Amino acid sequence: MTQKIVMKVQMNCQKCQTKALTVAAEGNGVNFVGLEGAEKDKVVVIGDGVDAARLATTMRKKVGQTDIISVAEVKKGN
Repeated sequence: MTQKIVMKVQMNCQKCQTKALTVAAEGNGVNFVGLEGAEKDKVVVIGDGVDAARLATTMRKKVGQTDIISVAEVKKGN
């Protein structure tokens, strides 16, 4: 099941954004990582079988305050 996870991460500088993307990309099953929002404070992760809770915990430990905003299944159109 492919899912889209959106997390709000406290990032104060460009280095923090780079670190957040790197940490998110290291997760198992991650296919896409990007930034979203007007202030680029939301990390979007798309992948197969990604554990949102574990990813958020890792982000909290390595980057800073992290909140899960949404987890949704991605439907592929034919």
